[in-house]
Amino acid sequence: MRKHRAEIQCHAGKLWRMKLLILGFVIVLFLAPGAIAGEESMLVHVTCYWRSEKSGQRAAWNGARLRTGDCAVDPRKITYGSTIIFPDIEGVAVDTGPSVVSRKPARCHGRCAAERNALVIDRFFETRDEALAWTNAHGRFMTVRVVTPESSAKRKVADANQPGSL
Repeated sequence: MRKHRAEIQCHAGKLWRMKLLILGFVIVLFLAPGAIAGEESMLVHVTCYWRSEKSGQRAAWNGARLRTGDCAVDPRKITYGSTIIFPDIEGVAVDTGPSVVSRKPARCHGRCAAERNALVIDRFFETRDEALAWTNAHGRFMTVRVVTPESSAKRKVADANQPGSL
């Protein structure tokens, strides 16, 4: 009888470990594609800024010249050089700012918890009119895809190895 009870306990322990292993595998299966691909979709609050008319400045925090489509991001969340794919255009993360890091626009304008916790991305435009036109055509909150520099470099190499590519 004792031997039978010991076998049952051993079998229960193996079953528990198997369930734990399967659970771990399922978690990795769901988390791995984003980590491997280096591409992530996220809800963001998009604001716009433009070249200062008084000073004529159009430089990022590090002195780099800004172009239309460049974006200010929180560098702790989105690395510099990442490609940000908006519904209508692609931008590059090259700048930062205090309202982007503090996420104040999202916290003030968010209607639900997901919007209040959204990251803030600030898009650069050459003129105020371009910025306001884009802002009026799009909502404050949108889902964007962020592609890290490492994964975009891997994608370019893979595309170059495709037959028929230049």
